[in-house]
Amino acid sequence: MAKESTRVRVNYEQEVVPFLMKKFGYKSVMECPKLVKIVINSGLGDIKDNDKSVQLAMSEIKMISGQQPVLTKAKKSVANFKVREGMNIGIKVTLRGRRMEEFYDKFVSISLPRLRDFRGVPTASFDGRGNYSLGIKEQLIFPEIQYDKVEKVRGMDICFVTTAKTDEEARELLRAMGMPFAK
Repeated sequence: MAKESTRVRVNYEQEVVPFLMKKFGYKSVMECPKLVKIVINSGLGDIKDNDKSVQLAMSEIKMISGQQPVLTKAKKSVANFKVREGMNIGIKVTLRGRRMEEFYDKFVSISLPRLRDFRGVPTASFDGRGNYSLGIKEQLIFPEIQYDKVEKVRGMDICFVTTAKTDEEARELLRAMGMPFAK
């Protein structure tokens, strides 16, 4: 039984790799940077007031990613935020392989164009080691979320982890894979 390739993988192998090899002068295909994982993280500020909101947020992230999220706990107590060490403060999910490719394809081709006044994602959100982070203000841009069933509009952070050594390599990798960067 042969493994079916996603649209993102086919594009990566046929177009992105030759482009990156030519641009950066790589000698081997294995030198080309690639997308390793996508981490979706959502902080839940109202979690201490409403326990039901945790289940709703988890089900929304599960619909978006196709994978069960895990609860993240506070590492330190912060009195100003009324947070104690060990309290549940958010949820996250790490996507790899086929799920990651399908999420990336859906995110770039369907979800981002649904943003209001969308002119491209910022180019300054690289961390210096070839990883790209992006914040989204509302989960309503994803096609799986039904507007009527949303209790509270929540944002999320999406981090694209690559094997690129520099920000320039990562930027070219994501641009070649279809990420719409702002001009």
